[in-house]
Amino acid sequence: MTLSTPIGVTGRGAGFEMSLSDSFNNDRSEHPLDIVERLASLRDWSFDRAGDDEIAITIAGRWTSYDVAFTWLEDIEALHVACAFDLKIPERKRVEITDLMSRINEQLWIGHFDMWSETDVVMFRHSLMLSGGVEPSGAQCEALLSLAVDSCDRHFQAFQFVMWSGKSAAEALAATMFETVGEA
Repeated sequence: MTLSTPIGVTGRGAGFEMSLSDSFNNDRSEHPLDIVERLASLRDWSFDRAGDDEIAITIAGRWTSYDVAFTWLEDIEALHVACAFDLKIPERKRVEITDLMSRINEQLWIGHFDMWSETDVVMFRHSLMLSGGVEPSGAQCEALLSLAVDSCDRHFQAFQFVMWSGKSAAEALAATMFETVGEA
């Protein structure tokens, strides 16, 4: 699966010929994806560096494996993460899955779920802005990755309930959002 630059991400907006950040040096000592690649190597995760600006990592989660793509968007100086799991949405379930994503997104402080329209795959997405040549740290990259995987793990079963158990978005989310305390 290839997750590439979102449509409409083109750099500077209309009317912004030069900004304050253009006067600063935007040279980085290291490509942001080199840090992500080093993290994947240290954790012995399977990864593929498709090019200078994209790396794909496979990570085992609590319920399933996740395909995580990091993309460096030079024009806007952002490190984008997309975390997808194997769940193709048939036409008849699209409305309920869209409702579920909306309900989940209302509760998220960072990132969001959406459906990749080309493949009907659900994914979690977020970006780390690094404007002005800011260097990402290993801790930031690891936090971005953990956010994506944890969000998918937390909500994976809700998507399954809608797809395979015939639950409504509200029922599926309610069933997966309760917190258990203690041990049985």
